[in-house]
Amino acid sequence: MTRPLILVTNDDGIVAPGIRVLVELASELGDVVVVAPDSPQSGQGHAITIHDPLRLKKVNLFAPGVEAWECSGTPVDCVKLAKHVVLKDRPIDLCVSGINHGTNASINIIYSGTLSAAMEASLENIKSIGFSLDDFSFDADFNPCKPWVLEVMKYALEHPFESGNLLNVNIPKLPAEKLRGLRICRQADARWVEKFVEGRDPGGQPYYWLTGEFVNNDTAEDTDVWALQNGYISVVPSMHDLTNYKAMQGFKALEKYAVATDMPAIA
Repeated sequence: MTRPLILVTNDDGIVAPGIRVLVELASELGDVVVVAPDSPQSGQGHAITIHDPLRLKKVNLFAPGVEAWECSGTPVDCVKLAKHVVLKDRPIDLCVSGINHGTNASINIIYSGTLSAAMEASLENIKSIGFSLDDFSFDADFNPCKPWVLEVMKYALEHPFESGNLLNVNIPKLPAEKLRGLRICRQADARWVEKFVEGRDPGGQPYYWLTGEFVNNDTAEDTDVWALQNGYISVVPSMHDLTNYKAMQGFKALEKYAVATDMPAIA
């Protein structure tokens, strides 16, 4: 039987330990092709490269049989090039991104290159999963989460996704025996309260370093942040449609605004 085709990518770069773990697990389930950035691209969100040429280089970094390419662009560039150049529109059964070093729960999905890569694949009607471990260290221990990551990928390959093609999976930093299970969650209503630390370079010119604090005022027990804080793996079904449907009716009066204020007609 033909094995599923699984595309693996990330935002930490093709030599990051997390992607090596994801490739290892994906190889148990299907034929794996890797297209990932040649350098760290964290926080790139859904950025794409339009003013510079993109470069692909075939590399031998993984187990025999795993085709791998490093890309000079962003995580989203990687998915686009994988689909249209490397795989030349061969059907992709699953795209997995990660395993990210650090959480991508709540508002972090907006900034995350890991999730944006998976979202780009979902836009192409490909089932996609972004995996993140709540441990920012380069030598993070991925062993406790391996069985869970494998099971989520198995489920994705064997079942249809309902009303969307993207899952945001976040795993707490815990030993295997303390992982309490998996929960389907909503994205917590939280945000970063940011500030910039000012410094001076050797030439006396000012520079600014972004820092901040993650503030979560959403204490409900159905959120991804609550799940992580309480020892559960959070799974948030996500999508690219940012329409605020609840607010649409309330803004209907805006349709008549031009008439009410005698705004000039557009020629």
